[in-house]
Amino acid sequence: MSFVQAVTSEELAAVRRELHRHAESGFSEFWTTAFLAQRLSVAGCAVRVGEDVIAREARFGVPAPQVQEARLAAARAQGADAAWLERMGGLTGLIVDIRPGLPLLTALRFDIDAVDVAESLSPEHGPAREDFHSLNEGHSHACGHDGHAAIGFGTALELMRRRDSLRHNVRLIFEPAEEGLRGASAMVDAGTVQGARYFFSAHIGVNARRPHELVCGTEGFLASTKFDVEFFGRAAHAGAEPHAGHDSVLAASSAVLALHAIPRHGEGETRIAVGRIEGGTGRNVIASYAKLVCETRGSSTAVNDWMFEQACRIIEHTAAMYGQDFRITRMGGGGAAVSDADVCEVVRQAALSIPYFHPELIRIMGRGYGADDACTFLEAVQTQGGTGAYAQIGSHLPAGHHSPDFDFDEALLLPAVELFCRVALELDARA
Repeated sequence: MSFVQAVTSEELAAVRRELHRHAESGFSEFWTTAFLAQRLSVAGCAVRVGEDVIAREARFGVPAPQVQEARLAAARAQGADAAWLERMGGLTGLIVDIRPGLPLLTALRFDIDAVDVAESLSPEHGPAREDFHSLNEGHSHACGHDGHAAIGFGTALELMRRRDSLRHNVRLIFEPAEEGLRGASAMVDAGTVQGARYFFSAHIGVNARRPHELVCGTEGFLASTKFDVEFFGRAAHAGAEPHAGHDSVLAASSAVLALHAIPRHGEGETRIAVGRIEGGTGRNVIASYAKLVCETRGSSTAVNDWMFEQACRIIEHTAAMYGQDFRITRMGGGGAAVSDADVCEVVRQAALSIPYFHPELIRIMGRGYGADDACTFLEAVQTQGGTGAYAQIGSHLPAGHHSPDFDFDEALLLPAVELFCRVALELDARA
């Protein structure tokens, strides 16, 4: 008899495809949140949404109100449950408590947002060929979060079936806006992992690109701060009165060069990137506005914080040099937590009990892939004395993450549900 009896592989694939079809950008996952909340509540789960699970004012990079209104209207038009949309109050993401009356022990994280990438409609692309490609133009599940949410759905159902054997609460966190490292800090501020002693999350693919492969824990993530910089100068005629203007494009250009000249840190790797620069209104007008879209990274939270502080100092002095007012807006960020050996071993032992995972393809630790907002949850749990791990679930990938042709093998969904359940049950037993 299969370990997982509450859901089948076919049902998980169907949920994944519905989520894939309704891909939504970060903090706009209205249909996704309502769909998961409705389905899980009908199954008897204790579901919470809205300000119970995410601190409204702590969110970074929230889309403009008119954008949110349009996306909410699209979710309604696509059949999102009206009652759950009302309860959400404009906020996305949800949590499920398996034993809400017991002390919280373990938090499991599943991200639910899509990527702002137009999905391929090539007949070679699985979702296009099987007719479950994204309905929302410019947004697609090109990173596997539809699979993660489906795994979380199945895990909730199976843990509910086994709830009477649990001596502590297990909390499933369905995180919005993981892309850009925006959702976790607002959920941590709302207390979603307060009191948790263990944390576990996983990602499809990353550096596990073979079917039946598993990386039990991850190190080498880079902490990151995402931020926008705006310069406000003074417009003037570029030919007749250039001396009367304060050129924002010139200030921004100088800042780009200075930012990339920040010295490297002796205690760890550092990165800085200016991904976009824009500004000005015309060829013969001294620019009165310019904007930079930037990020810093560091091999530890402290090193990244140092990089961001240096960046802010450079921007302040560059603005003064060119007669600019300026504004720095933080758009996201997260830490660089490393998986703990004790939970990695629990994951390894669980995987050895699951035939899907081949023992020779199970690794105890692997490298990260840039950054992941799971680190913010893991770091919060570690700060309060707990431990955790971030796994990588192997799959053949037709194309890389964030590619229009990204897809994964749905055969991993049911084994992944079993993995999460076995880990949660073992951690409960050990406690």
